[in-house]
Amino acid sequence: MLSTDSTVPARAFRLLHLTDPHLFADPAGEVHSVNTSDALQRVVAQALAEPAGAPDAILVTGDIADDLGAAAYERLVAILQPAAVPVFCIPGNHDDPATMARVLGGAGFQCAGRARVGEWGLSLLDSHVPGEPYGMISPAAFARLDADLHVLRDLHVLLAVHHPPLPVGSRWIDGMGLRNATELFARLERFPNVRAILCGHVHQSFDAQRGSVRILATPSTCVQFTPRTRDFALDARPPGYRWLRLAPGGRWDTSVHGLR
Repeated sequence: MLSTDSTVPARAFRLLHLTDPHLFADPAGEVHSVNTSDALQRVVAQALAEPAGAPDAILVTGDIADDLGAAAYERLVAILQPAAVPVFCIPGNHDDPATMARVLGGAGFQCAGRARVGEWGLSLLDSHVPGEPYGMISPAAFARLDADLHVLRDLHVLLAVHHPPLPVGSRWIDGMGLRNATELFARLERFPNVRAILCGHVHQSFDAQRGSVRILATPSTCVQFTPRTRDFALDARPPGYRWLRLAPGGRWDTSVHGLR
């Protein structure tokens, strides 16, 4: 599935978006009969082998660890570090942000904060609420976002947050979205250089527009949820990932790929 703002030249920065790997300390750990470690390794191998070339950076939007242990985050490092590119991470509702920050705080990994990705800016938002499946951006996180967007004001910007700020059309998922999305969008009205919000959490592809901001969710690297369902339902679609190609001047395109 390909979506294009305009023609993007070859010099575009290639960002690989992965989400919701749900890793365990045990490499045999499964979610709904899918070995999550094996699925992530296969997704990464396929993405790195594509003819367009390796990514310039990798973004992982939460639910990294399903068992909250340090070993699950160490497993992510072991799988992604051989790519030898920067890896940006944010926590999801299944994560332990403190453990995640401790394990993923070095060796080419970054949790939270901001970064420059080619000629674009990236701001990493924390929507984790301890013990809850839904998301909230705290006052402190909003203050950090304001500071990030001020620093990145001369760049086109991507935001990353685990919980989607718009309904995706499934009642059971939409009850676990970002609870203060209205406040987020109100703040973004002051920053017209924000082009897109990248999300996880919903285990499916999603693409919507709100004003000048495009909201994109990416399939999980393990199991998928059936779109537009009233109650929980698993989908037969394979593990997936998203490419973003970010060019100077704000030109960009994106595509979602499934594991073959």
